[in-house]
Amino acid sequence: MAHYSDRQLIEFFSQFVIDERLNLFQRTLTNRTRYLTVVLEDIFQTQNASAVLRTCEVFGVQDIHIIENQNPFKVNARVTLGSAKWLTLHRYNKEENNTLTALQHLKEEGYRIIATVPDPNATILENFNLSAGKAAIVFGSEKPGISKYVKEMADEQLTIPMFGFTESLNISVSAATIIYTLITKLRKSKIDWQLNPKDADELMLKWLRKHIRRSNLLEARFLEEHS
Repeated sequence: MAHYSDRQLIEFFSQFVIDERLNLFQRTLTNRTRYLTVVLEDIFQTQNASAVLRTCEVFGVQDIHIIENQNPFKVNARVTLGSAKWLTLHRYNKEENNTLTALQHLKEEGYRIIATVPDPNATILENFNLSAGKAAIVFGSEKPGISKYVKEMADEQLTIPMFGFTESLNISVSAATIIYTLITKLRKSKIDWQLNPKDADELMLKWLRKHIRRSNLLEARFLEEHS
């Protein structure tokens, strides 16, 4: 039986990647976080959901939890521009109520459930307390918003203050505003928000496998050499 670590396989794969790309992977890893995660509940417009994925990738949020109750999710490649392949997508579509399954899983992982709502009585974005623990930010479908199940299970509600006649923002704009604000605040804090070494190695290995052509054949060779 082969005995090797992810780090050994990473070092092996690194021979087949130019230094510039390898350095980019390493720099990107240092900016990735799982302290914040995003939950998309039953989004109808695939371009909006795909835009949220692109925003998450740009700002370093690694995990996206996609709930598919009525609306199946399909990545819109013209919107994501390839960003989705660098993210970890968790899909919930096998139960009658996938929202409950997703939120319970996140709670078990230690996340606070944060429901985004257009409600002036909710916590204002600028006042959100990041130091209270990991947070899963839930965005609901375009018209109905978050479901009653999210409201019931939420630990807190979060809102973007608005000063015009319009009462809500497009989900992709709302997500971009919230993610950018919280990520900026997180990076300035003393919170330990970066990936732990084990998660970082697992993610680097995943990226290398995606980037290198026929990585499966190279990995088979590596396994043979270490058997």
